[in-house]
Amino acid sequence: MAGSEGSAAYAEGAPCWIDAQLPDVEAGKRFYGGLFGWTFEPFDPFNPFESFEGRQEAEGPYAPAGPYADAVRACLDGEPVAALVPKRDGRMPTVWTVYFATPDVRGMADRIRKGGGQVVTAPVRVGPYGVGALVADPEGAVFGLWQAGTHPGFSRHRDTGDTGDTGRTDGTSGADGTGGTGRPGTFGWVELYARDTATAEAFYPGLFHDALFGPGATREFGRAHISDVFPAEMPPHFLVHFGVRDCEALLGTVARLGGRVRVPPFETSYGRVAVVSDNQGASFALFERRDAA
Repeated sequence: MAGSEGSAAYAEGAPCWIDAQLPDVEAGKRFYGGLFGWTFEPFDPFNPFESFEGRQEAEGPYAPAGPYADAVRACLDGEPVAALVPKRDGRMPTVWTVYFATPDVRGMADRIRKGGGQVVTAPVRVGPYGVGALVADPEGAVFGLWQAGTHPGFSRHRDTGDTGDTGRTDGTSGADGTGGTGRPGTFGWVELYARDTATAEAFYPGLFHDALFGPGATREFGRAHISDVFPAEMPPHFLVHFGVRDCEALLGTVARLGGRVRVPPFETSYGRVAVVSDNQGASFALFERRDAA
């Protein structure tokens, strides 16, 4: 999951963190370390009775073990880019989840219910890191909400000098204060694959107005009809994209590490994309932005 100073770091509705729920975290480390050059570290231990604001407010149950027990933080050049999390329930999918920033996770969850969505996992406090929840839109596409505490989310996922399109309200996108998008090996985009795109167009702008239309906003997520890329019977879902230099060149590495190519490279309005899955079946996309060169 993603980070009270951190609540203001990202505009409400901006993608701020991703994690993968995996049956075998060690196998995940081997795959993603080999593919993206990630290194891994445990999350810091925390006092379950310590609020991220230093208060004992009832925003949700404390999680001394919580959803990130035994999880690892994935880093690139020493900065956090994602988390690999042990899957607790074998009935749940092996999947990447994107988290959208909000300063008020409970208020956002209420707005989602009123808009026809549902709360899948009620808001839970993760020590000092923040408060997270899993929700679904009216068609059932699942995504996360993150009210940040000490963990602000991505530290590095952009690598150009333009701070005007960061999606963060502090004018930065990482520890180095750079802007831009699509840094190789980090989050680059998320696409919602929907059955009814009109429903998505009515639902999300009301929730994520700041990220879509606020000052300096740059879209880091889009929507498409499922049948544009996948079989029509596939459920609506979000697909996390990782920036790469050469989409096609990495497909051999994916296969060598035990993954699979689900959809060969194709052109989109935002770049060249291939859909793959890791060595445990979690799907994601390799994303080569057109202006990457």
